[in-house]
Amino acid sequence: MEKPTPTASSSEEPVDGARPLAGLDAARAEDGVSAAAPGFGAAPDGGAEAWLAVLGGFCTVFASFGWINCIGIFQDYYKTNLLKAYSPSTVAWIPSTESFMLFFWGPLVGKMTDELGPRIPILIGSLLHIFGLMMTSISTEYYQIFLAQSVCSAMGCSFLFYAPIAALGTWFARHRALAFGIITAGSSIGGVVLPIMVNHLVVRVGFGWAMRCTAFLLLALLVVGNLTIKSRLPPLRRKFSMSDFLSPFSERPFLLLSIGGFIIYLGGFLPFNFIITQAKAEGMSPQLAMYMVSIINAASTFGRILPAHFGDKYGVFNVMILFSALSAVFTLAVWLPGRSNAALIAFAVLYGFTSGCMLSIIPAMVASISPDMTKLGSRNGSLYACAAVGVLFGNPIAGALVNRQHGAYSGLILFCGIALLIGTVFVVLARHALVGLRVRAKV
Repeated sequence: MEKPTPTASSSEEPVDGARPLAGLDAARAEDGVSAAAPGFGAAPDGGAEAWLAVLGGFCTVFASFGWINCIGIFQDYYKTNLLKAYSPSTVAWIPSTESFMLFFWGPLVGKMTDELGPRIPILIGSLLHIFGLMMTSISTEYYQIFLAQSVCSAMGCSFLFYAPIAALGTWFARHRALAFGIITAGSSIGGVVLPIMVNHLVVRVGFGWAMRCTAFLLLALLVVGNLTIKSRLPPLRRKFSMSDFLSPFSERPFLLLSIGGFIIYLGGFLPFNFIITQAKAEGMSPQLAMYMVSIINAASTFGRILPAHFGDKYGVFNVMILFSALSAVFTLAVWLPGRSNAALIAFAVLYGFTSGCMLSIIPAMVASISPDMTKLGSRNGSLYACAAVGVLFGNPIAGALVNRQHGAYSGLILFCGIALLIGTVFVVLARHALVGLRVRAKV
């Protein structure tokens, strides 16, 4: 295979020790994975197999992260029904641990996907997720719900989320962010459909059968994912080494991005989890409040795809900085003073759109600063393991703030907005580590 022809800008010197921008752009936009995977050619950026992988990824992310995105309804349901004897902070450990487990297993799943391909992790995830939901359907005690929903099902969701992302990164280069945006839009659409479905089923057939019916629907989607997702590159067996997970943190841009991801995820999921209970506390009717999670996820659908498209065009770091900053602004300027139904719905729409970028574009950001696409799964997993810690502690901290304020939510909202602002600062620092002070650089 011929070596890629150097671009005119490939001789640019790093700024303040940063990686040259030309190297970043060449790897991401021109040569795709060819430089990182010699012998297999450039990423096709399309074709039947590539788009079937996108379809399968959409289905698996719908069934996994889409399910996690609707956990706000369980925070409310458990608090008022099955677990009403427990404090909001205690109940919050269920959705918090569920989100944590989704991200925490990233390094393991990424390593498995790099070495075994995506099929085995997706099959394992399908079995764990469906089994966990079935066990949740017959659970009545706190520990039973915690083990079935927060541990077993959520661990399965982790396998179903990371494996498609790692596989998809091998098929696309120029339109990688858009492809990631399409599959992660499955999480938003799942977050629209599943809360409405579960709420209506709980009323009609009870909690147990609501969970079982949902599990059967997700099983059908997971069959599609198991049949269509594969990697363009063959599995590459390597001797296990912790350096696969730790060495990326020696790269300044990756380290700063990981810190930013941790802080952003510390507060970024709080609106999804607490918007229903906060809306009820402000006087919104229970019937309307039940749709708040669906509203925020519906707006997030567009926030997954459009910013990803802009990321391919203007740079993924540039777009992430803009949209995460807007998320913080809307949290502090709209959610904090908002008391009316109109204000809360407006916030749900605005935040849903701007926060959608937090999930869809980060894998493309990791890929853009990864010199070896065969290690993309491990690198994504390492970053999301950091984010997992933020997700784990974010909800209980928020629940404790609500308790401390005797049911008021201003402390929670301030915590959310400030976390988003500080996290954005670290993403700005990561960008600076790449290109210095070149404000107009595409990165």
